[in-house]
Amino acid sequence: MPQRHESYFHLHLVSDATGETLMTVGRAAAVQYASVSAIEHVYPLVRSQKQLDRVLAEIEANPGIVLYTLVDHELSDRLTTKCKEFGCPCLSVLEPILSLFQNYLGAASTNRVGAQHMLNAEYFQRIDALNYTMMHDDGQLAENWDEADVLLVGVSRTSKTPTSIYLANRGIKTANCPLVPGIPLPPKLEQLTKPLIVGLFASPERIVQIRENRILSLNAPRDQSSYIDRAAVTEEIATSRRLFSSHGWPIIDVTRRSIEETAAGIMSLLRDHRRLLADKAGLS
Repeated sequence: MPQRHESYFHLHLVSDATGETLMTVGRAAAVQYASVSAIEHVYPLVRSQKQLDRVLAEIEANPGIVLYTLVDHELSDRLTTKCKEFGCPCLSVLEPILSLFQNYLGAASTNRVGAQHMLNAEYFQRIDALNYTMMHDDGQLAENWDEADVLLVGVSRTSKTPTSIYLANRGIKTANCPLVPGIPLPPKLEQLTKPLIVGLFASPERIVQIRENRILSLNAPRDQSSYIDRAAVTEEIATSRRLFSSHGWPIIDVTRRSIEETAAGIMSLLRDHRRLLADKAGLS
């Protein structure tokens, strides 16, 4: 196939469910090609020939790569046939994986549309974790922190809230506590034994940059207050790191980490923490 020289390409994501799986896979692949940008066309809940007709019209008008998750064989066969006519590469994201599972397990899949979104115990665990996390953001309801799985501590703009929400989406109850100069820590924080407490920090340059952008987004007056003063921010971070060290809390530098990378590190620490708690319980 000849090389393409455009700065963008069309990426069609066709799903009989929410399309989240396709978006994750498509974006993970597209981001590896820095010289071109993907124009996403997402088609969720495609479960009839009429719905597929509208999708095919869009693909024909904007040819590009087509990824799909359709368990209905009539729909998937028609999609792949039409894509061949349009000259568009087309791939079932789940089919190679399902074939691998089938060969190993010796059993065919049940072809349940949207099965990953069934209302099972794991689903309700995630919802419970999200409710808890939203209620315990930014130091709120400290009296309930002992119910958390994870407690994140750090100065302002160290991604505590988005990391907390990401963890909650994995079923992990997460609270977070901001470190504010001149304001003492909640006494509850130093009494906790069940939650994993993790300290987050970043470079002063990164914190100042994020805080300045925050001020601009709020149309707030930009002054030389300690909130964005580099020397003051440097001292804030140094103080937070001394606090983490004095309590033996694990720390994560979020300067160049994505939310996903930070969360992955925390989940690894949480597995170790839970094993340690289980060992202590077994000895008592």
